[in-house]
Amino acid sequence: RYLLEQDFPGMRIGPEPTTDSFIAVMYGDSEGSIPGNALVVDPKKPFRKLSRFGNAFLNRFMCSQLPNQVLKSISIIDSPGILSGEKQRISRGYDFCQVLQWFAERVDRIILLFDAHKLDISDEFSEAIKSFRGQDDKIRVVLNKADQVDTQQLMRVYGALMWSLGKVINTPEVLRVYIGSFWAHPLRNTENRRLFEAEAQDLFKDIQSLPQKAAVRKLNDLIKRARLAKVHAYIISYLKKEMPSVFGKENKKKELISRLPEIYTQLQREYHISAGDFPEVQKMQELLETCDFTKFHSLKPKLIEAVDNMLANKIASLMSLIREEESNMPTEVVHGGAFDGTMAGPFGHGYGEGAKEGADEDEWVVAKDKPAYDEIFYTLSPINGKISGISAKKEMVTSKLPNSVLGKIWKLSDCDGDGMLDDEEFALAKHLIKIKLDGYELPGTLPSHLVPPSHRKPFQTAE
Repeated sequence: RYLLEQDFPGMRIGPEPTTDSFIAVMYGDSEGSIPGNALVVDPKKPFRKLSRFGNAFLNRFMCSQLPNQVLKSISIIDSPGILSGEKQRISRGYDFCQVLQWFAERVDRIILLFDAHKLDISDEFSEAIKSFRGQDDKIRVVLNKADQVDTQQLMRVYGALMWSLGKVINTPEVLRVYIGSFWAHPLRNTENRRLFEAEAQDLFKDIQSLPQKAAVRKLNDLIKRARLAKVHAYIISYLKKEMPSVFGKENKKKELISRLPEIYTQLQREYHISAGDFPEVQKMQELLETCDFTKFHSLKPKLIEAVDNMLANKIASLMSLIREEESNMPTEVVHGGAFDGTMAGPFGHGYGEGAKEGADEDEWVVAKDKPAYDEIFYTLSPINGKISGISAKKEMVTSKLPNSVLGKIWKLSDCDGDGMLDDEEFALAKHLIKIKLDGYELPGTLPSHLVPPSHRKPFQTAE
């Protein structure tokens, strides 16, 4: 709702658990909704495979279509509210985690939402996160309603969230957490306004980059699936080879299922496969229980060779084609809704701050502090109104900024490139040091509004 800045059919916002359905929010010429059973038989929609989860799921699945600019670039899957306490013991009637896993394999980004007031990860939420295993690169975490606590409490809440996530997601890397208040209401606590704006901007950039990298991600998924299929072939053909031709098939099957971890290790050594490419042992054992091993196929080396050839040669040429195509196409970013509110105008992130301060003022922004800078300038014994690089260095190093930063400031400040600074250039250098000390980035090239008045080129008048 925050991203679209528009209500969509089926939307209900309130205390949990409010949403009881999976809602696919997609672009459409007119506003409306399509129920789950009709959705999975529509050849134009990518949901046909969901029919295997049965009526209990399809009754809780729908597609909301609306003519919204944001949805021209991205589609959103809104999942049901996660249950906690007694409620989670009552079955939903379908395998919730399996559905999440199906979507997780096909989406570009997974966003986990937490409230600053309710950080407990329930059993169902924990299971849901575990179903995203193998998709860790897609996960982003949003700590919402952060304006309802002060800075000290927010620091504790953030620490508690990271600790809780660390117990559920078994990776040494830390997940990216975006902190903010993602709704269009006034902030209750404005202490961290600048932090919230920077975090929202980072999240928007992350989402806006999705359409541009879609082709590369599809190729990445293809490579991942090809490698998994190859490993699957090795496992299945090994089980087939070990089966007796006549007697004792059932006992041998039980033995092979129990020995699956050993079989993994053996195949790993024999074919030089990474341990991370094998399916989860317990899940694989459960699936093998219902299979007839005698109907499995033997290994076909030519097919394995074809897959290896594709991964080694064809994919590389495909990658270069995609890059070439992307460079020739206009950069596609997400527009509309909340994304447009932060892109331009005086309320864009960083507008009027740091190097952008004074961009829309007639007076040179450095002038207000110039008297104080001039006092320092004249203590450095200028000759012919200029100080040398050595004199400037003595003063500039007092900022304790590293030489790499001071070198960049010198380059930006020495407008005429004579290796010396006049009073205006020195004032500019001090202003840029102040910008950096306040935590802002330096510009790559000097913006026109920061150029000292005496160094500005007069406008050429046409005769």
